[in-house]
Amino acid sequence: MNLEILTPSGKTYSGEVMGVQLPGITGSFEVLDNHAPLVSGLKAGQLKIFVEKNRNELYQIQGGFVEVLNNKVTVLVEGSKPVE
Repeated sequence: MNLEILTPSGKTYSGEVMGVQLPGITGSFEVLDNHAPLVSGLKAGQLKIFVEKNRNELYQIQGGFVEVLNNKVTVLVEGSKPVE
């Protein structure tokens, strides 16, 4: 599935991933291939990207929203930066 992380200053991530773990406003949740359509609020926290087996990337995000539709995950947040 395709993941994009967008902020007011531009795109901070774009690529094919196996899944993503998001800090929802009512708790953390994961989105995997063929997930049902979804729109949800996000709180500030860590977003974990499952890039491939045994390889993950972490991003620190500020609050925003996520939309899941047709194997595309679009994360719209106020700010995002990779965690080293």
